[in-house]
Amino acid sequence: MTVIRMLGERGCYTGFEVSGHADAGDKGYDIVCAAISFLATTCANALESVANVQVEAILQDGYLKAEAAQANDTTQIILRTFYQGANDLSQTYPKHVRLIELSN
Repeated sequence: MTVIRMLGERGCYTGFEVSGHADAGDKGYDIVCAAISFLATTCANALESVANVQVEAILQDGYLKAEAAQANDTTQIILRTFYQGANDLSQTYPKHVRLIELSN
């Protein structure tokens, strides 16, 4: 199962942490894993390229943590979009994705 954890406080997210494997299909054919990877990578990159903030990122096998150095309106839009996508995935694939809303 993949666990997605939002970082920060309600109304002011600072980043996210994604850990584990979805195990919804064979390696290379897991559409849930692909969706999570695409969502997380795109949002982490957008924090830097669209919101123009520094991002502290840790990437390992089955793990990505991305946290913005500072918050602004654009980081909040990006992180709320990430939250919406993660929530959609957790509702559609509850056996493979768990979303934890807040953790500081």
